[in-house]
Amino acid sequence: MRSVQATDPQLIKRLNLREIRSSRAALSIVCASVLLVAIVWLGVELVLSVTGNSALLISPADLAGRTASLGTATIPWVLIGAGAVASIVGLALLAAAILPGTKPRHILENSRSAVVIDSEVLASAISRAARTAARLAPEQVASRVSRKRVDVTVRPGVGRSVDAQAIREAVEQDMSGYRLRKPLTIALSTGTHGEVGA
Repeated sequence: MRSVQATDPQLIKRLNLREIRSSRAALSIVCASVLLVAIVWLGVELVLSVTGNSALLISPADLAGRTASLGTATIPWVLIGAGAVASIVGLALLAAAILPGTKPRHILENSRSAVVIDSEVLASAISRAARTAARLAPEQVASRVSRKRVDVTVRPGVGRSVDAQAIREAVEQDMSGYRLRKPLTIALSTGTHGEVGA
């Protein structure tokens, strides 16, 4: 759990969003590096061509000629496949640039500071609450927290039953104490009673 002291509601909101959204720095660095390598290579090829030296891979004139004849010299389905791959890569990059990336964290309501909790930490706490209510060993209860849902799996073992309602109430009570900004749906499954939806 991470907490940053603040007083301005707008600042708190900005800090919370900053903590739950992932950075695009790695993707930006990769794209910029690829473009830089391509530009440097083209520059070197141009200098080699102007000075009369042999090309590293292909001279600018040959490259322009091959590009111009690409439509007639290439099998159509190869062009269609290459275009489809280029479109998919372009759409993926566009989506990465526009859509906000998310980290596995959740915002907790707090008027005085920005507070977020990791999904793994939240899942561990929920597992502990379910385990205590069911009186089971740690390895018999597992929880997974996603953006909108909490999945709690209880395996009481052969010949032993558990009170699913009591476990659900314990999990709900534990989660209410965290004051999550966006409530999560609880899905509880046990080894003896199947799945109990929210």
